[in-house]
Amino acid sequence: MKNSKKRTASNKDARPLKKTFTVGENETIDSCIERMRKEGYTPVKRVERPIFREGKTGPECIGSHCVLEGRLNKAKSEQ
Repeated sequence: MKNSKKRTASNKDARPLKKTFTVGENETIDSCIERMRKEGYTPVKRVERPIFREGKTGPECIGSHCVLEGRLNKAKSEQ
């Protein structure tokens, strides 16, 4: 049975080891990566997720949004 608790870096720093960041509508990928780095995360994965709408002939792709996954940076003392 898997443990459902999220792992954190340490007890005093309660940030999760992984976090997802969604690129905003009027935001560039570079500015999202900069936001990740300010929060202490390094980008490790990029996913384009389609946005669908129900049309007359079935689902239609009307766009997509980008999701970046980041890993928490380790402090020099933890390495």
